[in-house]
Amino acid sequence: MKKIIVAAMALVMASTVPGLAQTYRTEAREYRQENRIVRGYHHGELTPRELRQIKRQQHRIDRAQRRAARDGYVTRAERRKLERMQDRASRNIYRKTHNGRYVY
Repeated sequence: MKKIIVAAMALVMASTVPGLAQTYRTEAREYRQENRIVRGYHHGELTPRELRQIKRQQHRIDRAQRRAARDGYVTRAERRKLERMQDRASRNIYRKTHNGRYVY
């Protein structure tokens, strides 16, 4: 009986860990990008309009991430799509913080 309970617990733990591990990388990256956005805004490198555009893009990434994880498993294609979306967002953050427009 004890072996069955231990096996069931191990199965439950194994099924939840991959879901967490799949989204952790994208969430950590999103957190770093959020810090870059805040830093750019506080330094005056982002105008309010640029900030709004970047925030909207981050919101779309959040929605796509929730949609991908809805069934409990993020497929390779979904991970690739999320990575591509974050690559674009990272490029946009860089370009908008280095475009010579400042808020004084």
